[in-house]
Amino acid sequence: MASLTNSILTFQTCTPHQHEGTTNFKPADSFLPPSYFHTRVKSSTRTRSLSSKTSQSFTSIINEFEKEKINKSIDQLEESENTSTTAKIYEPEVVDRWLEIHGQDDWVGMLDPMDPILRNELIRYGEMAQACYDAFDFDPYSKYCGSCKFPRRKFFDGLGMAEYGYDITRYLYATSNINLPNFFKQSRWPKVWSKNANWIGYVAVSNDETTKRLRRRDITIAWRGTVTRLEWIADLMDYLRPISSDNIPCPDPNVKVESGFLDLYTDKDEKCRYCKFSAREQILTEVKRLIEMYPDEEMSITVTGHSLGSALAILSAYDIVETGLNVKEDTSVVPICVFSFSGPRVGNVRFKERIEKLGVKVLRVVNVHDIVPKSPGLVLNEHSPSMVMKICEKLPWSYSHVGVELALDHKNSPFLKPTSDLVCAHNLEAHLHLLDGYHGKGRRFVLEKGRDIALVNKACDFLKDHYCVPPNWRQDENKGMIRDNDGRWIQPERPRLDDHPHDIHHHLKHLGL
Repeated sequence: MASLTNSILTFQTCTPHQHEGTTNFKPADSFLPPSYFHTRVKSSTRTRSLSSKTSQSFTSIINEFEKEKINKSIDQLEESENTSTTAKIYEPEVVDRWLEIHGQDDWVGMLDPMDPILRNELIRYGEMAQACYDAFDFDPYSKYCGSCKFPRRKFFDGLGMAEYGYDITRYLYATSNINLPNFFKQSRWPKVWSKNANWIGYVAVSNDETTKRLRRRDITIAWRGTVTRLEWIADLMDYLRPISSDNIPCPDPNVKVESGFLDLYTDKDEKCRYCKFSAREQILTEVKRLIEMYPDEEMSITVTGHSLGSALAILSAYDIVETGLNVKEDTSVVPICVFSFSGPRVGNVRFKERIEKLGVKVLRVVNVHDIVPKSPGLVLNEHSPSMVMKICEKLPWSYSHVGVELALDHKNSPFLKPTSDLVCAHNLEAHLHLLDGYHGKGRRFVLEKGRDIALVNKACDFLKDHYCVPPNWRQDENKGMIRDNDGRWIQPERPRLDDHPHDIHHHLKHLGL
């Protein structure tokens, strides 16, 4: 009987199985408990008992197992349909609850159990952050390495995301002449689009149709993080400096942020067409322009980013509010919220206190096995005794996370394999997968939206092998090469990227910059 059991398990492991809205492969041992082959199984409402089948042929037993497997699949599909229906029922409530979703009450009672509307919105904004990775050209053999693959007006169409209902209003660039070599990507070819600039994100605004559906005009700022490697953590100087030292208005000189983040946000290269204005100047002028464009509409500002982009998201959200850009001429305040994914600590305790006093709402989604949210400030951080932090608050390496944390655990997903690969634990698509299946602490992992699990392996090797999804599968066809009219393979020319709007000097002048 033992040998027969092993044969059946081997056969079942490669049997297709429908799970939570996606067609994948399910190992047999997830269907059958170990005692199944050693004790008699009670009769169910759908299957007959196997107790009298021990003398039947191998084929008959396999058929019985197939019936039970199908019945389990039906149960799981019905459960998936029920949760999907629930999500559709709650969808219209986004309109009435958007202030709550944006952290008006600091997400109290919404994380455990997980609020289905909040989950949907987190995934939606997380996918807008993921778009920065999918659109970024990081191929060193491309003469456009370090740029965006798509023109601004075709960004979402090029990524198959036209249904999101947002228009890109400007691209964001940063100078690579700072000490973060593992964040920036440079082409190996002598003829390149820019020698000193890197594309680092975008500003988008909801179009009229989406605005009508949301009943508000939503400005979204998405920041790019690191593409694959985590070496950028070693690039951090792990040194705090006053945020006011870079002309960011702040009444408290003891409010400090990590020096490298501040450089990335405020540095510029006046000789470079794309980064002659700092990322800060680009953000502030665009937000000012958009708020002035829609003076009579209800508005929101949502900032999102992953990894290093998360730090820029928090820093820019703070800057917008500290500068007062979210206050309209009629003195109404535009709510601003940050949805952060796997972000590092940004500043000290004073920065945390200041950003929370200003009313910036931050929800940080983290994987408990990811090292990035534990950096910098490995020794002195928010988990240290309050007395110790009080004594050490002026030290240049005393950090504190801001906002509210939603902690996920990739070991709870039955789709992911055990691994010590730090890149897998940090991967944004993996975080979105964990969000989709998270219902609260101690609750069973069930995919609510049925996101395609193959997305997890887009840029890493995290899915269990029996799902047959190759690792790092996302790539450009023929690495971007095409045939010209003579049949020769060439790198095609791309439309010239937008740099800066013609009225940026006007807005800079009004901002005092």
